Amino acid sequence: MPEGDTVWQAARRLDAALAGRRLVRCELRVPKLATADLTGRAVLGVVPRGKHLLARVEGGLTLHSHLRMDGQWRVFAAGERWHGGPGHQIRAVLGTAEGTAVGYRLQVLDLLRTAEEARVVGHLGPDLLGPDWDREEALRRLRAEPARPLGTALLDQRNLAGIGNVFMAELCFLARATPWLTVGELDRAGGLAGLVAEAERLLAENRERPARATTPPRLRARGPRLHVYGRAPRPCPVCGTPVRVAGETHETQGRERPTYWCPGCQRGPAPGPAAPRPGRPPRRPGPR
Repeated sequence: MPEGDTVWQAARRLDAALAGRRLVRCELRVPKLATADLTGRAVLGVVPRGKHLLARVEGGLTLHSHLRMDGQWRVFAAGERWHGGPGHQIRAVLGTAEGTAVGYRLQVLDLLRTAEEARVVGHLGPDLLGPDWDREEALRRLRAEPARPLGTALLDQRNLAGIGNVFMAELCFLARATPWLTVGELDRAGGLAGLVAEAERLLAENRERPARATTPPRLRARGPRLHVYGRAPRPCPVCGTPVRVAGETHETQGRERPTYWCPGCQRGPAPGPAAPRPGRPPRRPGPR
């Protein structure tokens, strides 16, 4: 699933291609929007909100999309051949005289009044890459449910918006806590505030990167760009312990996602016989 940094980059590309330009073509290929036509209207701007994209159009309208698992917006120059998937996967076409934005595999596509955007994004917590980012408010929301597993709490966009499975796994690694350690246990060990600060740093750094990376330069020079996500059963780049993966159905995601962790570096509960020893609190992350 695209995460906050990827959505931020998509919004920047769409805004550069569409903002200030008038639409000469509009196709919204979903049944509920089959008769909607924005042709002739100017695009005012495209902004991200967590994992949501909001394209604001003249006349007080907003085209709302969410990339979900494999959705994608592609931008093509005038006359360029579209390449992002077969035609039947196209859900939206927004064309100007200079080029065309094409939305592939968009599972969420809505047209609403701009004044009513809160209906689709109002439930979100502070956006890690947005102007509303508030570290203390994010901490307050996380601390409101101390018994919740850390991984599930980080994936809940109502706490802080923009974290998906990749950043969840990497942030838990940097906090030296398994995703099944509770929020309260990490907070009592003094690590929750540091984890939120790491989330802010990682997303800010990765919004400008073509390829996501969470490892420091000294490790990245040897190859791995991520500590644990997608690396099972390869050795952890820090301690050499084989990275483990479990299939998890997170309450906030509604489907099974792989959860990665290092039993050597991360302390707390974990599924299976190789779970870390209980009763040992996580170490506070040091400066990186």
